[in-house]
Amino acid sequence: MAAHDQENAALLPQTRPLGAQISHMLKDRGVEVIFGIPGVHNQEMYRGIEEAGITHVLARHEQGAGFMADGYARATGKPGIAYVITGPGLCNIMTPMGQAYSDSVPMLVISSCLDETAAQRGQLHQMKDQRAAAATVCDWSEEARTAPAAYALVDRAFTEFQTKSPSPKHIQVPIAQLEADAPPAPAPAPPTRLQTIDQLDVRAAAAQLTRAKRPLFVFGGGAVRAGGAGGPARTVLQRAGAASFTSYAGRGIVAADAPLHFGAYLSHASSAAIAQQADVVFLIGTDLAEVDLWRAEFGQTCPTVHVNLDPEVLARAAAHDTTHQADASVWLTELAAALEGRVASTEWSADKVAASKALWHGEVDAEYPGIIRICDALRSCLPEAAMIYSDMTQFAYAAKDVWQMDCPGHWHHPYGFGTLGYALPAAIGGAIGRPEMPTMAIMGDYGFHYTMQELGVAVELGLPLPIFLWDNGKLGAIEASMIGAQIAPNAVIARNPDFCKLAEAFGAAAAAPKTLDEMQSVVRAAFAAEGPTLIYVTPDIAS
Repeated sequence: MAAHDQENAALLPQTRPLGAQISHMLKDRGVEVIFGIPGVHNQEMYRGIEEAGITHVLARHEQGAGFMADGYARATGKPGIAYVITGPGLCNIMTPMGQAYSDSVPMLVISSCLDETAAQRGQLHQMKDQRAAAATVCDWSEEARTAPAAYALVDRAFTEFQTKSPSPKHIQVPIAQLEADAPPAPAPAPPTRLQTIDQLDVRAAAAQLTRAKRPLFVFGGGAVRAGGAGGPARTVLQRAGAASFTSYAGRGIVAADAPLHFGAYLSHASSAAIAQQADVVFLIGTDLAEVDLWRAEFGQTCPTVHVNLDPEVLARAAAHDTTHQADASVWLTELAAALEGRVASTEWSADKVAASKALWHGEVDAEYPGIIRICDALRSCLPEAAMIYSDMTQFAYAAKDVWQMDCPGHWHHPYGFGTLGYALPAAIGGAIGRPEMPTMAIMGDYGFHYTMQELGVAVELGLPLPIFLWDNGKLGAIEASMIGAQIAPNAVIARNPDFCKLAEAFGAAAAAPKTLDEMQSVVRAAFAAEGPTLIYVTPDIAS
């Protein structure tokens, strides 16, 4: 009888504390890495991580954990997962959540929460309404009060990552529930398929392109999978004879040397005149946000075709526009097929495109003297397929305009939320997501102060991560803005440490090249090193 009972018990699903079951569920959904920091309130979530075969990356601050999850998601296309504690842990990761929300990055933050907050005050890590606080910086924030609810919310998040515009989600689980035994999560459901593309709509768009004399495409970050050599975006442009722009996030979708490609110069005021020349505009995977244009409108007066997964973006279309809720890559593939065999005949001039780009290049050089020369030297020494994470710094502001990308989705920046301190932890997440592939961080001196402690993670993991630290000795962009507004710039300079010694104290390598040739040698060596290298650069290097 005892043997029979043991056999039956072996066939029953294994119960574990819910915190452990969540980790097993995530593993079954394809999760390989979790970023976070354990604490007494979320320790049950850590019970199942190693048992499930998931790698955990210990950040030095929850903000770093969130940016690592963001960087991992951007590098891999998979959701970035983070575990944090109640109260301060959740508050600390809200800045990365806001960044991921503004830049459409798939991230799932799972936190513990107190079992009760209304009748008792003074509890450890207590907030008045933690769930509502998180809801202000993500797509949705929900509390799972039972094991089935936790499993349902996790699956809801993963389904939406596949079918909607990517966006961060937050699930909180009461501590008592995390500790209570629960059955395993249900098996993963089959992948959800996106809606079928309407062929009549695609053929109508193809006919519209064929009739146009000055068709113009703008590709954003939502069209990255459609770009690069052999991608449908380039095929459509060639068959339609269309001109193009990309947003900063869309760089590399179109070949930088394509004769009718205007580049990523949307933010320059005179790009509005180009938009006004178009007789049809296609906005593919972009919402042309403020941080893309730095003006209210793109400038087109012609009919516009919008292709986007986000219904909120499509709802802003004008009355005479056409909207398609679709994955950009799938839709462009269908459009390319509909254009096969058509002979393009448009009025765009390659010479005029080149003249516009030369004008804008000169404007960048005038606004950021010397930086373009450094950008060119840096770009020429990077290995193929290098992925770059940049921070809010003047060097990156100039580079985003002029740096020519060979392939899409390889330069990541905190575009919308615009937080300082993004690049280093995000690059760590990206390097973890692409092992053996080159990854680089570009930071300013002030932004480095925000998350410099995460350098310890890069050292601990032995990541060959070059960290290009641009030190102009001030908050240069803020100083320029204040002077332009006739405000005395009396709060833009902070005393910096010896950054090279600081890096060495963490166990990283450090170098301060004095010439561009020396800088290139240091960068090449950093990609081949056994750990991170801080490369300290000042504006004097361009002189």
